[in-house]
Amino acid sequence: MAEPAIGSAVLRALGTSEGRWRRVGPTGWGEAWVLTSGQERHFVKLASGSHAGMLDCEAEGLRALRGTDALRVPDVRALGVAESVAFLVLEWLDLQPLTDAAALGRALARLHASTPPRGNDRERFGWNRDNWIGGSAQANAWTDDWATFFRDMRLRPQFERAFGNGFLDLVPDAERLLVEVPRLLAGHAPAPSLVHGDLWSGNAGALPSGEPVVFDPAVYVGDAEVDVAMTELFGGFGRQFHVAYNALRPARPGYATRREIYNLYHLLNHVNLFGATYLERTWRSVRKLLLAEAR
Repeated sequence: MAEPAIGSAVLRALGTSEGRWRRVGPTGWGEAWVLTSGQERHFVKLASGSHAGMLDCEAEGLRALRGTDALRVPDVRALGVAESVAFLVLEWLDLQPLTDAAALGRALARLHASTPPRGNDRERFGWNRDNWIGGSAQANAWTDDWATFFRDMRLRPQFERAFGNGFLDLVPDAERLLVEVPRLLAGHAPAPSLVHGDLWSGNAGALPSGEPVVFDPAVYVGDAEVDVAMTELFGGFGRQFHVAYNALRPARPGYATRREIYNLYHLLNHVNLFGATYLERTWRSVRKLLLAEAR
């Protein structure tokens, strides 16, 4: 029976010595297995090399979301490193496609209304460590000004990575846009919220009961609108999701422009992870924002 090379270490972390393994296949940055031990099944993620630290960050994010009691996430069962391979063991959930988008909207609104942590000097936006957005490093230094945080911790690193990857098409307009971000966000003073950080349809599902579940977070404390904006970027959760969310947290004036700014972060990340396929859409977003500022 096939099992990962560090299978025995994973079993020890779970306090058992026997289990049946089934390889699910590669993930974006590692591989995934199903482990059956006794009457329980577990979902096991492995990562190594430069991406080994992702799993510790993922576990921390899941625990932070779970601690709010706002929405369902997989429970973390074990976490560790063996032979330079990191492993994360999650409870197995029989996930199905999301059927009750309104319930997810309400759960997300509850998450955003929960009390988030602050930095050591009471800064409002950031996280206690850097983490990951997909396969890209995500900077989270605590900052008390939201526009500064989003410019310097989100957009600037992605632009710099794009330049380093050879996407010079963005060079003429990138610095201009970074200068304009504080003006584009002027007058917007969001209350800090714990955010999922990578909320698209591929990171959500439902239990057989219909209860929504989210996973693969990139958590930090930011503007709640970053999560709402991303649900609209790559095919979202539909009208009922937004109706339910807005009933608890109504949209604020200027959201359309902020959505463009916030989703530019994810477009740039896709350029850096997956290449030129996303370059034209990213360039159009930059130009749209510069035209908005010019008006």
